[in-house]
Amino acid sequence: MKIIIIGAGEVGFHIASHLTAEDKDVVVIDKDPEATRRVSDNLDVQVLVGSGSSPVTLEEAGIHGAEIILAVTDSDEVNLVSCLVADIVSPGTKKLARLRGENFDAYIEPLRQNAPHIDTVINPEIEVVKTIERMMMVPGAVDVGEFAEGRVKFIGVRLDEQSPLIGKRMMDLPAILEGRRLLIAAMIRQEELIIPRGRDRLMAGDLVYFISDENPLAGIMTIFGKHSEPVHRVMIVGGGRIGLRLAHRLEGLGIHTKIVERRPERCQMLAEQLNKTVVLHGDGSDQALLTEENIQEIDLMVTLTNDEETNILSSLLAKRLGARKTITKINKFSYLPLMSAIGLDHVVSPRLSAINSILQHIRRGKILSAISLKNEQAEAMEAVALETSDIVGKPLRDINFPKGSLVTGIIRGQEVIIPTGESVIAPDDRIIIFARRDAIASIEKILAVKLEYF
Repeated sequence: MKIIIIGAGEVGFHIASHLTAEDKDVVVIDKDPEATRRVSDNLDVQVLVGSGSSPVTLEEAGIHGAEIILAVTDSDEVNLVSCLVADIVSPGTKKLARLRGENFDAYIEPLRQNAPHIDTVINPEIEVVKTIERMMMVPGAVDVGEFAEGRVKFIGVRLDEQSPLIGKRMMDLPAILEGRRLLIAAMIRQEELIIPRGRDRLMAGDLVYFISDENPLAGIMTIFGKHSEPVHRVMIVGGGRIGLRLAHRLEGLGIHTKIVERRPERCQMLAEQLNKTVVLHGDGSDQALLTEENIQEIDLMVTLTNDEETNILSSLLAKRLGARKTITKINKFSYLPLMSAIGLDHVVSPRLSAINSILQHIRRGKILSAISLKNEQAEAMEAVALETSDIVGKPLRDINFPKGSLVTGIIRGQEVIIPTGESVIAPDDRIIIFARRDAIASIEKILAVKLEYF
């Protein structure tokens, strides 16, 4: 599979990193020589310095032999024009574009039906707002994903010293769970990914990822030592596009919301567009302002400015002043491993949201969705089991799955099955597979039609 990526920024770099680890043929295009040098120095990909909206550059990149073109620069206009030129030069190439502006929200279908015929529009800002809402609905979780239209949850929980599961072995969990349906897919311990076996023990500080169909999740979270605390009052720091989207959503949920913004003209616009949200002109890292606004009564502080340092400092200050919980927006992937060390477990990343959205559209087989772990060492994928696939019609224990992969859920109609070794996958079942990055290429082959490979 050949894929052309336009944009060598954080999203382009990390998508290229994912794909090269899976032995895909990748070409990265960017006008910035420094950005392309970073890619060529770290990844085994072809790199071109030039404009992704240039037909000459696309021809040089081999657009006619490419299955997919990803336009993921920081400019919506560049991404649109790149897809338009690609549509003219190579109409058969599948096109994905990152478009963040709210003005495009109502035009996604026309952009698909008409030129530039974009197959998939990725809006990471919408995905971030959904992620924040899911984290609000599952108190205590540091990562929340959904499969099967929300019927199956993929949840990451940080175990603290008080968790009743500390020291327990995997084989001990069925007795502790008392019939609740849950499967632990992975643990991250000191940045190392562990796919646990029966004798592995849970330890304080572990980030545990599990699959559950439990609804509500309060009972499951209690087992991990997390307790339900409904969110009634939210303060948003940063009135940009994501802040505005989130405020609109919180108004719809009936949650009392305040939004803090430094730019007077933006405050005016926010006040005009929002109905119930209190708009405050000020700095979210100003202790006097937070104290005056009774930060100790806030259930959730969400920091969404375009400056990572401001977001981090504002969240730390809010926690020190008594805010019950914070969610911090981070764009730099290099910052993500540091967050738990400084006490900020609840983090969202528009760029990681963009990567998750893109991954499901570039996988072989009938992949419905994909979620990358925050440390990017593994993915959880939801796929349809094709009748011609090798995985149907036999017990899971008899299937030779690649090392580092695990079937964590089976959805059959309205039934959700947390599988055992005796479970059998039927044609058209939706299955959830957890896999290390180095196992994903093999998983794709298993999920695809046999005739594609034999």
